[in-house]
Formats: sequence, C-alpha cells, structure tokens
Amino acid sequence: MSNKLIKFFNITGLTWFVPVVKIAAGENPGQQLRQLWLIMGVPIIAFVVFLGLWSVTASRINTSLGAIPGPAAVWHEVDGLVDEHFAEKVKMVEFYKRQELRNQEKLAEDPHAEIKFRPYTGKATYLDQIITSLYTVFAGFLIATLLAVPLGILCGMSPLINTAINPLIQIFKPVSPLAWLPIVTLVVSAVYVTSDDSWFAKSFITSAVTVTLCSLWPTLINTAVGVSSIDRDLVNVGKVLRLDWSTQIKRIILPSALPYIFTGMRLSLGVGWMVLIAAEMLAQNPGLGKFVWDEFQNGSSNSLGRIMVAVFTIGIIGFILDRIMQSLQTLFSFSKI
Repeated sequence: MSNKLIKFFNITGLTWFVPVVKIAAGENPGQQLRQLWLIMGVPIIAFVVFLGLWSVTASRINTSLGAIPGPAAVWHEVDGLVDEHFAEKVKMVEFYKRQELRNQEKLAEDPHAEIKFRPYTGKATYLDQIITSLYTVFAGFLIATLLAVPLGILCGMSPLINTAINPLIQIFKPVSPLAWLPIVTLVVSAVYVTSDDSWFAKSFITSAVTVTLCSLWPTLINTAVGVSSIDRDLVNVGKVLRLDWSTQIKRIILPSALPYIFTGMRLSLGVGWMVLIAAEMLAQNPGLGKFVWDEFQNGSSNSLGRIMVAVFTIGIIGFILDRIMQSLQTLFSFSKI
C-alpha cells in the first residue's frame, strides 16, 4: 500500500508527502524527518519570512492609489471577491425565478402566448473570470498542440522540411503577444462576423489565437527534436517490416517521442498562461487580464489589493497547470518512478 501511495505522489508531483508515508511505514524515521524538513519545513519558513517582509515594507510605499496592501489586506479582498461572487449568483437565481413566474402567469392568461427566455446579463464575478481565462488558455493551447505536433513530426522526419521551416521558427518564436495582438484583432474582425447566435465572442477568438501563436513553438521544437532523436535501429526495423508511413508514426515515432512532446506541451502551456493575461488586457476578453486592467483603471482604494489577489491567483494557477503537465510527462516517460 505504501509503495502505491509513494508512486502516486511521485507521479502527481506531491513529493512533499513521500517522507510522511515512509515514516508511517516505519522506514528510517530519522532520515525521513530530515527529508521532510528539507522539502516542507524550509519552504514554509521561507514563505513566512516573505510574508513578514512584505507586511513590513508594504505600508511604507505610497502610490497614487494609496499604500501597497499587505497580506492581511489582500486576504480581506479575497473574502470580498468571494462574497461578491455568491451575491451575484443569488441575483441570477432570483432573476430566473422572476422570469419563470412571469412566464407562468402569461401562460395562465393565454396558453398560446409567446414565451421568451432571456439570459442573465449581470456582471462576471472574479471566479467567472478565472474560468474564462482557463477556458481561453486551454482553447489556445489545444489549437497550438494540434498544429505543432504534426508539424514537429514532419520536421523531425525530414531534414529538408526542417531546414525550410527552421528560419520561420527562429523569426516568429521571440515575437511578443503585444506585437501579434493588433494583427490578430484585425484579421479576426475581418473574417469572423458575430451575431446573436455566435458561439464565441471576437475577444475570445482574438485572445485564444494570440495564445496559440505564442505558445506553439516549444511543442513544435521539442517534437522535432524527439522525432529526430529516435534510435535509428527502430526506424530500420520499420523499413524491414515494410510498415507504411502512418503505421510507423503510430507504432514507432509517437511512442518514442512522447516524453519530448509532453515536455514541449508543458513549456507551451506555461507560455500560453503567461501570454494570456496581456492578450486579455488588450482584447478585453472577460478574464483575469481584463479584471486587472479594470481595477487599474478603476483606481479605487481597494484596487491595489484586488490586483495583488489576481497576481497570486495567476501564479497559483500557473503552478497547478505546470504540476498537471509534469504528472502527464512523468506518466509518459520511460524512467522508473
């Protein structure tokens, strides 16, 4: 049982709990306590010191929006944002109840009356904006992966294609999302016409495409490296067995290159999440980027605190996303866990 738990914690990246499991199993408690201190105790103390330094120095820095909020003030804003979320959800429920009641009364008066169902148009809460950002970044990341993996396989299999595409990769890889965004906005506005029945808003498409353009390069490069690094003996076996092109990719190339592909995907998701905030700020997609921009423009006494909440939210979500991709990378690697 303990071995299964240790394997689970290693796969999920929760290695902090491995010494606890080993201590419970009676495996060298002294050594495991030292290990637990190193991987949990030291980071916790460092974080407490960080909070103390932040609390002491924050009140001494004054800006046009007031003093920099300390940890207590930021936590207070977290409570406020959560309360606003639940208050808005109560308003939404009451809105639909009133609408349903009106429709029932209208039908009671005239069974053939035309009934209209109107969507709730209240403001998006902070938690709604987090979901919007996650939805947007995964859409851009999925498009980037679907483009980068096949193109990377082609580059890895053909030196000619790799030589042809490599200059384009080196040119476009360092381009900032702030440079891509005006071009993407113009193109989306020209080719995507919205209506009441449109599935996606233009701001969402613009943000997702910008994320795609900035995040596909790590996956493309790592896939090409992984494919080109495959043991030539495996490739020769495929030729001897006269495997067709698609079978070679499915049976030999993809399984061998998967660790590299997942490494690239992990890097791409991190880049995409970082890029997303800037894209949402300028495209006004109703996610975390727009939240930060709106609070900056608002300039109220609690705006700085709310921006700090967003900063920590972005960092924590980025950390969780990286852990998820690291777990997938571990699952698809050939090393022993």
